[in-house]
Amino acid sequence: MPYNHILVAVDLTEECDPVIHRARELSVSNGATLSLVHIVEPMAMAFGGDVPMDLSQLQQQQFDQAKERLEQLKRKYTELESANCHLTYGQPRQEIHLFAKENNCDLIVVGSHGRHGLALLLGSTANDVLHGAPCDVLAVRLIKS
Repeated sequence: MPYNHILVAVDLTEECDPVIHRARELSVSNGATLSLVHIVEPMAMAFGGDVPMDLSQLQQQQFDQAKERLEQLKRKYTELESANCHLTYGQPRQEIHLFAKENNCDLIVVGSHGRHGLALLLGSTANDVLHGAPCDVLAVRLIKS
């Protein structure tokens, strides 16, 4: 059964290129819509929520940097139309699942570093996305150069 809407969730680093390539291949071969999402995790979450300082300026800088990197990806991959690229705040697992549900995605493509050991079989975000996903999940193995 072919996929109709593929969501590729990326971290916006150079390592995301193989993930985007794989999602694009699947999109073309299935005639599917391709959407891309990046989640900016609130700094308070990253630091355990117990930070005694105002992080709003740093958070805005982080969001602006993510926005610029997303624009670079759109220039590099012209098929990633603005309407199909999304940048949002939140907890990655929850936001990716929510996006997939709300947009009727039937495949989520994420990157995985394939670390050794059962607990690290998938990267932490890839592992989180896998559990409770509303659709199929493909973890693209990322090879560290």
